[in-house]
Parts: sequence; C-alpha cells; structure tokens
Amino acid sequence: MTAVLRRVPLTVTVCVALVVTGVVSGGLWKSVRGTAWFDTIAYGVPELRQGNLWPVFAGSWFGLTPIQYVSLVVLAAAGFGIGEWRLGTRATAIVAVAGQVVGVVGACGLIMLADTIGWAWAESLADVRDVGCTTAVVAVLAATTATVPSPWRLRTRALLYGYVIVSFLFLGSFADATHLVAFTAFLVVGERWLSRGERGLRPRTRREARLVASVGLWVIAAVHVIVYFFPGDGPFGPTAAHEASLWSTLVNVLIAGLLADQLRRGRRGVWWIVLGYALLSATATLLVLILVIATGFDSGGAVTAGTGLLWAGEAFLLIAGRSAFTVPWRRASGTEDVAVDDVRNLIRRHGGNTMSWMITWNDMHHFSTADIDGVIGYRRHAGALVALAGPIAADGERPNLIAAFLRFAESQAAMPCLFSVSEDTARVAEGTGWRTLQIAEDTIIDLPNLTLAGKKWQKVRSALNKAEKNGTECVLGRLSEQSDGILGQVREISEQWVGEKELPEMGFTLGTVEEALDDDVRVALAVDTSETVQAVLSWLPVYRGDGEIRGWTLDVMRKRNGPDTNNMIEFLIARSALAFKDEGAEFISLSGAPLARADQSAEIRGIDRGLDLLGQTLEPFYGFRSLHRFKAKFNPRYEPVFLCYRDEADLPRIGVALSRAFLPDATPRQMMALVQSARE
Repeated sequence: MTAVLRRVPLTVTVCVALVVTGVVSGGLWKSVRGTAWFDTIAYGVPELRQGNLWPVFAGSWFGLTPIQYVSLVVLAAAGFGIGEWRLGTRATAIVAVAGQVVGVVGACGLIMLADTIGWAWAESLADVRDVGCTTAVVAVLAATTATVPSPWRLRTRALLYGYVIVSFLFLGSFADATHLVAFTAFLVVGERWLSRGERGLRPRTRREARLVASVGLWVIAAVHVIVYFFPGDGPFGPTAAHEASLWSTLVNVLIAGLLADQLRRGRRGVWWIVLGYALLSATATLLVLILVIATGFDSGGAVTAGTGLLWAGEAFLLIAGRSAFTVPWRRASGTEDVAVDDVRNLIRRHGGNTMSWMITWNDMHHFSTADIDGVIGYRRHAGALVALAGPIAADGERPNLIAAFLRFAESQAAMPCLFSVSEDTARVAEGTGWRTLQIAEDTIIDLPNLTLAGKKWQKVRSALNKAEKNGTECVLGRLSEQSDGILGQVREISEQWVGEKELPEMGFTLGTVEEALDDDVRVALAVDTSETVQAVLSWLPVYRGDGEIRGWTLDVMRKRNGPDTNNMIEFLIARSALAFKDEGAEFISLSGAPLARADQSAEIRGIDRGLDLLGQTLEPFYGFRSLHRFKAKFNPRYEPVFLCYRDEADLPRIGVALSRAFLPDATPRQMMALVQSARE
C-alpha cells in the first residue's frame, strides 16, 4: 500500500487537500452555496467578464453539497490516480491545471457567445457560478486515453465521450459544458504529445469498428428510455416535451437492438440502413439547431435535437469503419446462391490448396453455376474481381468453372484475376488463355519423416527446451471451446499487436481471432504456469478431397511483448507440427508471407514490381519479409504461388484492387504516407 501511495503523490495530495477544505469550510456537512464567501471563490461567466481568473483555481478545492464533496474526492482519487499511474506526476499536474483552466474558460466563452444570439440555454447559465475540479479530472482522463493500448484505447475514449456528450445534451449544466470543452481539447493534446506509439482515433480492427458502432446504437436507444422515465432540461429544450408513448419508445429500442446485433455481425445491408437514417437525422438536427438558435423555434425537446447529434456521431463511426461492414445477408454473387456451409462441404469434397479455407471467411463473395459442382471465392475492389486460392471443383470441371467466372466478371463490367493459386491451377488457367505470374512462395514442412534432429533444427530444439523448462504448455484445440478467460487473453494479445502498427489491420489472406473461432480451425496456445496465454497460433484445415484433412495452414500468429515470450512462436510451431504428425497429417504450411519471396534477386516485372514495392513499403510496419526469413529456420520446402490475369492492360487496376484487399481500412492519407516512406 505504501508503494502505491508513493507512486501517486499528486493524487494523495489533492485528496487530502479536498478533505481539509471540506472540513474547514463545513462543506462536508452543509452546502457552501449560501455562504458569504461563495461568490468570492466560485467561477463562472460573471467572473470571466470581469477578467477575474482567480476563482478558476480557488474554486477547484470545494464542492457544492456534501454529496458532491464526497463524489469529488472519489473522482479525484480515481481520475488523478489513473493519470498519474500512466502519465507520471509532472505530466498529470500540468494536464490537470491546464484542463481546469481551458475547460472553465472555454465553457464561459461558449456560453457568452451563445448568449449574444439569444440562446435560452446560454441565458440560463450566464449568471451561474460553480466550484469543483471535475473538469480537471475529465481532462486528465481524456489525455490518459492516448497511452492505453488497443483494444481499450478506443473503448475508454468511447466510454468517456458517451458520458460527456450525453450529459451535455440532456442535462446541459455549467459543469457539463466545461467537461465537453476539456474532453475535446485534451483528447487532441494527448494524441499529439502523450501517445506511446499508437496514433489515430479510428477503430484499429474490423471487430472493434463493428463493436463500437453496435454499442453506439444501444446508447441512442438507452437515451430514449432514460429521458422518457427521467425527463430533464438541456441546451435544446426540456425532454418532457417529447410526446412519444411508452410503446413507441420500446419499439424503437427493439428495432435499434436488432440493427445493433446485425451491425456487430458486419452486415453490409444494415450498415446502409443505419447510415442512411443517421445522416437523415443529423441533417434534420442541423436545421433544427439553426432554427432554435436563430429564431427560438420550439424543437420539440432534447430527445429530438440531442439524439440527432448522437446520430451524427454514429454516422461518423459507420463511415470511419465502413470496410468492416462487408458481410452480405447471403454469401452469393454468382448465378446461384451459395451458403457458406455449402462452400465448406465443397472444399471437403473436392479439396483445395493451403489457402482455400480462407474463402469461407465473412468478407468473401462466392460464385457458382447450376451445372458445375464447385465454387470460386472472390473479393470485389476497384472494379476487379479478385478470386482467391483458385476454383474448388473436380479436376475436370475446373477449366469450365474458370471460364464461367470470366463470363460472370465480364457481365459485371469487372476485371477478373485469380490470386494466390497453386501451380496446378495456374497451368489450368494458362490452358484457357490466362497469363500467369509467380508472386510468392508457400513454405511447406513435410511431416511423415519430421524428427527435429540434427544441427539445422538446433534453434527450434532450443526454443522447445526453454519453454518446457519454464513450465510452458502447448494447448492444441478449438478456440471456441476455451474458457472466457483464455479467449479474452487471446483477443487482448491480438488487438494489442494490431494497435502497435501505424496502419490499420490487414485483411484478405490474413485472418483474425474471429476467423480462429471457426470450429474447423485449430489453435495452439502457449500457457504458462500462472494460466497466462503468452502466444497463440491458428491453423486452417487443408482437405485432400475425400473429406479427410491432409494438412494445416498457419494463419494467426501473435505473442505478448517482452523477453519472456521470446521463442514462443517457434515452440508452438514445433509442438503443433509434432502433434499433427501423430494425427497422420502430411504437412503443415507456414503460408507464404504476403508480398514476400525467398529469392529477392529474381527478376521482377509487371504487377510483381508493384507488389514488390508494396512489400518493401509495408515491411517496417508488418515485417512480412522478416517473417519469411523467420520461417526459414524450420527448413521448409517452397512451392510457387501464382497470379493469373487476362491481359497486361488489367494489371494496374488489379494492383490497386490487391492493395485495397490487403488494406481495406487504410485512408488516402495513410496510403500517401506509405508511398513517402518507400521513397525515403
């Protein structure tokens, strides 16, 4: 306990000072508003108009009522304690003082400006005086969020924003105005000067974008219920003016809940519905605000205008995370609907290459025809249809399915290509007039004779011995069957890894924890003696065509930071390989690192030059080529991976489509920064 108190001396000092002033002033057992000295220490618009800033500092040490005094001490202990723990004593003190000044002065300025145009809310606050340091607490918390790693970075900001904006819109007290100003200002300050590597306000992963947008809908629904049962008064009028019935309120909540659940699932159709309604509400609210401020128009209550502003925030979340909402209602875009379970069955029946299971992922569309027992999984970007891993069909039907896919693409005025296909599929495509280009190499470890013996396996054996000596265990199974605690740790490891990158989460041939939750996917977890997950791998099944698994492909590969997790990935790969060998698997694929090849001296031409440039540019952020070199310690053999295309004139658009497929969330500014970093 003593060590903790020494870690947060500022917090202890502030809390003690608040208690002392509470005792001396009597504020701990009676309201200070009626005292003779209240107007001397309280801050507000009247003091600012007189040019008196002293109360901003003096009034911070008092609470209006005994209940507020107690809550002020609790909030200061929590807020300053968190800030001091994350930022340090000096930075917390600076942010607290600056936050109190900026919040109070900024709110007074906002109120005075609004008062000049006759806004009733501003007129009601023009003579209000207040005390307390909650504004400083909000500023410290807002700045501290810049130091929080993903996924909690965005979540803590969303939680704090939700409190600040809802309080302002539906209560609108002087303190709520100061909180809003302080939060906005010091969110920017923290992002600019206090961030520890991570940057930006946008969601870092597709799952996070879906989750935040879904929660946003629930917040709007909750506000409707709260203001119905507990009406108040805010900047845009009394909430009691809202005349909706209880039944209509509950129906709205039910609809919002259903839409929120579908947003969480990433449904594209629901994204369009919610975005359209959000933009309509935001536009209507803007018009209402202009009328309210300029003419005194009765807006019909804060529910109308206030929730309209909340819808504006929801629209921002939806637009910022738009690439996360790509899941169709039915996974089909060909001449016949194909359910994802049918795609899985086709892969089991006909087999596929080491990347074929990726076409069962959410963001994929599927093409099939009525007369061919097969399917092609593809993505649509920049006017191109990028088919992944080749056709799933019987050997004799693959040329026909490729030809049908070409006709389908032409009917859609789109350019087709086959990306990351095996040499066999490339030869089939060449036979029907396609051109081919090797773009990567798959790293294969054959299992039947694997022993890990000899000098070439020494580094891998050392990793095994070190992990086992420390009591670390490899748990191989389904992630969906793990406990909530284990799953939570896996999500934490993965999202922190993504959060450390300056670019958004990559997609297309790189899965996430969501894909690892598939019951057909196996995971390997490195769990230490304290039940802490140190690293995680996921393995995708590779079918031979008779319903039996012939191998496994490495997908997700994450570990915690720190020296204790060194060599954990090697440990998990080796343990997984030996376990799959015992099960009778023929091989494991460590997968071809995107945009990387073993032979970097080979001649580069055409789109391969563009992919090579993209690989060089992304290397500092994602380390694909370093990853390719890392896999070499497992002594794999290499199998070529190809791109198939129809015409050289298609290559520029295909290159853009592939860039968007791998980086669906990247903004134009981030892409320009990538180009600039490549030149440097």
